[in-house]
Amino acid sequence: MLLKLERKSTLSIATIYVFRMLGLFIILPIFSLYADKIIDATPTLMGAALGIYGLTQALLQIVLGVLSDKYGRKPIILFGLIIFILGSVVAAMSHTIYGIIIGRALQGAGAIGSTLTALIADTTTEENRMKAMSVIGMAIGLSFIGAMVISPILNSIIGLSGIFWLTAMLGVIGIVILIYGVPTPTKIIFHRGTETTPSQIKNVLWKSELLRLNYGIFSLHTMLTALFLVIPIILIDYIGISISKQWIVYLPVLFISFLLMIPFIFIAETKNLIKPIFIGAIIVLTAIQFLLVEFYQHIIIMSVLLVLYFASFTFLEAALPSLISKMASITSKGTAMGVYSSTQFLGIFFGGVMGGVVLHQTNIKGIFIFNGMLGLIWIIIAVTMQKPKQVSSKLYSLKNLKQKIDAKALQQQIIKLPGVEEAMVCMDECVAYLKVDKKYFDEKKLKMLFN
Repeated sequence: MLLKLERKSTLSIATIYVFRMLGLFIILPIFSLYADKIIDATPTLMGAALGIYGLTQALLQIVLGVLSDKYGRKPIILFGLIIFILGSVVAAMSHTIYGIIIGRALQGAGAIGSTLTALIADTTTEENRMKAMSVIGMAIGLSFIGAMVISPILNSIIGLSGIFWLTAMLGVIGIVILIYGVPTPTKIIFHRGTETTPSQIKNVLWKSELLRLNYGIFSLHTMLTALFLVIPIILIDYIGISISKQWIVYLPVLFISFLLMIPFIFIAETKNLIKPIFIGAIIVLTAIQFLLVEFYQHIIIMSVLLVLYFASFTFLEAALPSLISKMASITSKGTAMGVYSSTQFLGIFFGGVMGGVVLHQTNIKGIFIFNGMLGLIWIIIAVTMQKPKQVSSKLYSLKNLKQKIDAKALQQQIIKLPGVEEAMVCMDECVAYLKVDKKYFDEKKLKMLFN
């Protein structure tokens, strides 16, 4: 179990994550409905406003993470939250699409995701770090679901400007939580398992298996952002569901899709069927895009298609980082995850901009065809990927070693143990990173080396 101080720190950081991600996601279900109300708005510029935060997030996330190693986690997070608040205020006070684009770009520029992850690593013990990271993952997922459900309701009460003011307030609350709820680390340590090493980025970018997965997360979020340029319009113009009642569609769709996804995650991991189920989810995701071309005006059929879409989306969203962890070298896992996260945000930007262009040049059906073509490319790429090994990442503290030991010698001893695929001993962090096959790994033998 997480210790009391660790629990407080983890929940505080998770809350900051939720507030910030809510602020970024919350306009997805309603923004396209303002195309006729915002001065100078065009489909292309609306798409740019929707996705621009992804570009600034992708460009600055690794930069701010590196700066946090030098200047401290909390000062950089504070800086990021202030920029996020400033962007929210700019967007709230803007009457033209250009002002909203600037505001959204500033929201994304407060790119503190990787720094928050590093702060989690600083404020938790090795034994509890994985649990804390899981809490963060669940918080991000819940923020997306929450944004989809409450956005139409809030829009009917306070409007688009009010939503931006609300996100600014959430940022202010986030600063209060950061100051009073998160302990300041006594020592800043670079964590290879969670942080990006700039010198390793080139190697990670050229690894074919990681490139396949990076294309996957890029396409997944490109398709999502482009889709939400038209879903709100379809619900109100073609199906006749008012803005304030669109949560009635989103809530059951997201809830059912989440329940539908859970058994597939379990089967994929326990039965070693991750690749076929992974490819199957991409096929379903892609087929739905082409089916929406014909059935987007039918509420029942469209609702079923959206359930299948979000079930596939949620499965892939969970499976992709797991596959990155399995396929990345243990020495570059943090870098691989950093590149992956930046690629995800680039997908959001590309989806907004290209979705806007496609919608402007064609029509609603053009968005579905655009998404379907991205999916077809993804299927071809995914089919050729290697079958991932059934390995798990482990982290062990070396603080209790009774005698000084050479890191390379200990690393060689660990690698020789049954079930150990990779090992890296970092005496500066006082931890050992392992990648193991649970079927053959004997933890007792490992701990004997530490005594």
